[in-house]
Amino acid sequence: MTTTLDLEPGPVAVGCLVGLSGLLFLVTPLVGSVPIGGLSVSPVALSAVALTAGFTLGTVVFARRGRRLFALAHGVFAVAWALLVAGPLLGNGDLLLAGVVVLVAGVGFLVNQSRQ
Repeated sequence: MTTTLDLEPGPVAVGCLVGLSGLLFLVTPLVGSVPIGGLSVSPVALSAVALTAGFTLGTVVFARRGRRLFALAHGVFAVAWALLVAGPLLGNGDLLLAGVVVLVAGVGFLVNQSRQ
């Protein structure tokens, strides 16, 4: 009996980005900053970027599958997470506050949508 794995590229890519994010987060205490271009970047920051990319790609994957609520959830968290990361990274409290507002409002919106 032969078992074949039917893997779709979209979900596999999302899973890889989320896995990469988790791995980068876990190795942070073990490795120092990573040189990228002329910058020295913490693996935690790279982890946040990978997670944002995963949420963003998840938005597209679920939208293409017709899963509206899941696509909206991924989109909300992609925007919120990007703002929550960009705020401290750029030293801009307004971006951080915007991320919190998007997160809270988005969760409220998603809860309302799930009840309908």
